[in-house]
Amino acid sequence: MSTRKRIIAAGASIAALAGGGAAIATAGGDDDGPGDSQAPITGGALEQAEAAALAHTGGGTVTETETGDEESYYEVEVTLDDGSQTDVQLDRAFNVVGDEADGTGEGEGEGED
Repeated sequence: MSTRKRIIAAGASIAALAGGGAAIATAGGDDDGPGDSQAPITGGALEQAEAAALAHTGGGTVTETETGDEESYYEVEVTLDDGSQTDVQLDRAFNVVGDEADGTGEGEGEGED
Protein backbone atom coordinates (compact mmCIF):
# COMPACT_ATOMS: atom_id res chain seq x y z
CA MET A 1 0.00 0.00 0.00
CA SER A 2 1.37 3.39 -0.91
CA THR A 3 2.06 6.07 1.68
CA ARG A 4 -0.74 8.23 0.29
CA LYS A 5 -3.31 5.42 0.67
CA ARG A 6 -2.10 4.74 4.23
CA ILE A 7 -2.56 8.40 5.18
CA ILE A 8 -6.06 8.46 3.69
CA ALA A 9 -6.97 5.21 5.46
CA ALA A 10 -5.61 6.49 8.77
CA GLY A 11 -7.51 9.77 8.40
CA ALA A 12 -10.75 7.93 7.65
CA SER A 13 -10.25 5.68 10.68
CA ILE A 14 -9.66 8.65 12.98
CA ALA A 15 -12.74 10.43 11.65
CA ALA A 16 -14.88 7.31 12.16
CA LEU A 17 -13.62 6.87 15.74
CA ALA A 18 -14.25 10.52 16.55
CA GLY A 19 -17.80 10.33 15.19
CA GLY A 20 -18.51 7.16 17.15
CA GLY A 21 -17.17 8.69 20.34
CA ALA A 22 -19.38 11.75 19.93
CA ALA A 23 -22.43 9.54 19.39
CA ILE A 24 -21.65 7.52 22.52
CA ALA A 25 -21.14 10.69 24.59
CA THR A 26 -24.44 12.12 23.36
CA ALA A 27 -26.31 8.88 24.03
CA GLY A 28 -24.84 8.59 27.53
CA GLY A 29 -25.84 12.06 28.72
CA ASP A 30 -26.45 12.89 32.38
CA ASP A 31 -29.49 10.60 32.74
CA ASP A 32 -31.36 13.28 34.70
CA GLY A 33 -34.79 12.03 33.72
CA PRO A 34 -36.73 9.54 31.66
CA GLY A 35 -35.38 9.83 28.15
CA ASP A 36 -33.48 12.99 29.15
CA SER A 37 -34.12 14.44 25.70
CA GLN A 38 -35.55 17.81 26.77
CA ALA A 39 -37.11 18.15 23.32
CA PRO A 40 -40.55 19.67 22.77
CA ILE A 41 -43.54 17.36 23.05
CA THR A 42 -45.03 16.59 19.62
CA GLY A 43 -47.98 14.86 17.97
CA GLY A 44 -50.79 13.28 19.94
CA ALA A 45 -48.71 13.39 23.10
CA LEU A 46 -48.66 17.19 22.86
CA GLU A 47 -52.46 17.36 22.76
CA GLN A 48 -52.80 15.06 25.77
CA ALA A 49 -50.10 16.86 27.77
CA GLU A 50 -51.64 20.27 27.07
CA ALA A 51 -55.11 19.07 28.06
CA ALA A 52 -53.85 17.53 31.32
CA ALA A 53 -51.83 20.62 32.25
CA LEU A 54 -54.62 23.08 31.50
CA ALA A 55 -57.12 20.96 33.45
CA HIS A 56 -54.71 21.01 36.39
CA THR A 57 -54.15 24.78 36.30
CA GLY A 58 -57.76 25.62 35.53
CA GLY A 59 -56.88 27.37 32.27
CA GLY A 60 -54.16 29.55 30.83
CA THR A 61 -51.94 29.25 27.77
CA VAL A 62 -49.34 26.57 27.13
CA THR A 63 -46.12 28.43 26.38
CA GLU A 64 -43.51 25.64 26.36
CA THR A 65 -43.27 21.87 26.57
CA GLU A 66 -40.48 19.33 26.90
CA THR A 67 -39.93 15.62 27.22
CA GLY A 68 -37.33 14.03 29.43
CA ASP A 69 -37.43 16.77 32.02
CA GLU A 70 -35.25 16.16 35.09
CA GLU A 71 -38.34 15.99 37.32
CA SER A 72 -40.81 14.02 35.17
CA TYR A 73 -41.44 12.44 31.81
CA TYR A 74 -43.23 15.52 30.42
CA GLU A 75 -43.18 19.15 31.50
CA VAL A 76 -45.74 21.70 30.34
CA GLU A 77 -45.26 25.39 31.10
CA VAL A 78 -48.57 27.24 31.46
CA THR A 79 -48.91 31.03 31.60
CA LEU A 80 -51.96 31.96 33.65
CA ASP A 81 -54.24 34.95 33.08
CA ASP A 82 -52.45 36.94 35.81
CA GLY A 83 -49.12 36.50 33.97
CA SER A 84 -47.66 33.95 36.37
CA GLN A 85 -46.22 30.72 35.03
CA THR A 86 -46.52 27.19 36.34
CA ASP A 87 -44.55 24.14 35.23
CA VAL A 88 -46.82 21.09 35.35
CA GLN A 89 -45.00 17.76 35.65
CA LEU A 90 -46.62 14.72 34.00
CA ASP A 91 -45.79 11.01 33.94
CA ARG A 92 -45.92 8.86 30.78
CA ALA A 93 -49.67 8.36 31.21
CA PHE A 94 -50.23 12.16 31.42
CA ASN A 95 -51.04 12.06 35.14
CA VAL A 96 -49.96 15.16 37.06
CA VAL A 97 -47.08 14.28 39.38
CA GLY A 98 -46.23 17.81 40.50
CA ASP A 99 -46.14 21.48 39.66
CA GLU A 100 -43.97 24.47 40.38
CA ALA A 101 -44.70 28.17 40.05
CA ASP A 102 -42.06 29.93 37.94
CA GLY A 103 -43.07 33.49 38.74
CA THR A 104 -45.78 35.76 39.99
CA GLY A 105 -46.34 37.88 36.90
CA GLU A 106 -46.39 41.58 37.84
CA GLY A 107 -43.53 42.57 40.11
CA GLU A 108 -41.71 39.34 39.41
CA GLY A 109 -38.16 39.43 40.68
CA GLU A 110 -38.93 41.86 43.49
CA GLY A 111 -38.06 40.43 46.87
CA GLU A 112 -39.96 40.88 50.09
CA ASP A 113 -38.26 42.72 52.96
